[in-house]
Amino acid sequence: MNDKDLFGLDDNELLAHPTVYESELFKGKTVLISGGGTGIGRGIAVLFARLGANVVICGRRIELLEETAKVIREGVSNKDGVEVMTHGMSIREPEEIQILIDRVWDEYGGLDVLINNGGGQFAQDSIDFSIKGWNAVIDTNLNGTWFMMQTAAKRWRDEGQPGNIINIVVNITRGTLQATHSAAARAGIVYLSKSVGVEWAPLNIRVNCIAPGAIASNGLRNYPREAAEKFKYGNPMRRAGNVWDIAEACAYLGSPAGEFITGETLSVDGGYQMNGEVWAAGEPDYFREGRGAKTN
Repeated sequence: MNDKDLFGLDDNELLAHPTVYESELFKGKTVLISGGGTGIGRGIAVLFARLGANVVICGRRIELLEETAKVIREGVSNKDGVEVMTHGMSIREPEEIQILIDRVWDEYGGLDVLINNGGGQFAQDSIDFSIKGWNAVIDTNLNGTWFMMQTAAKRWRDEGQPGNIINIVVNITRGTLQATHSAAARAGIVYLSKSVGVEWAPLNIRVNCIAPGAIASNGLRNYPREAAEKFKYGNPMRRAGNVWDIAEACAYLGSPAGEFITGETLSVDGGYQMNGEVWAAGEPDYFREGRGAKTN
């Protein structure tokens, strides 16, 4: 498998990739994307900008956010009114999230779609997780996402404006081997979204999740190459998806086409949830031997 199969579309391909959506679908709308500096987040940001939205991207590493902003400013500059704003912060810190949400309202007068893509994990046998490592993943993937959701929802409520939240999670149907801290956190977000999807419906706030399968992006660089290559074969379609698949799913749920959908999780995984498993840190010999594989 070559690097293109593993690490996906480059910036020029993101700017030129065909899309099924009309070019001004989100004209005049504002979309906030956490973790927008790389990978799936960058793909989402580029697509929404191409569809006419003002894009706000946040994350801890401002230099990566600025790289994404440069791609949009130089590649989508022909769209009237499209703006991109970067904001360095940590979603673990509620006070920093409040500053971000206030800034979005100050700059654009409101927010139409919040896409919680920020998060992360590391692959390791679960029995060896440190307390610090466990807490870091839970704090980012569960607490951080919740803080973003709640802060935006309060502002929508107070302003009397509708809202739309899309949470990027992981496919938890079959478990997430050697990334169980992330599975626990993301499962929490899935069921949190189902719950507030009901509670916040009277406020005209929709809440949904997207569960990617194996997606060719630079996120796979965080895993051993052997494990990353097996992601391609962990689903019945026998290939990886790409960040565009996730970006277009976000556009669907963020658009009027999804206006009667809330509390749902859309799996974009090539059927992974029904077939196959992936060991994020490498498959132990015990399981390989059980299928008759040679381990020496």
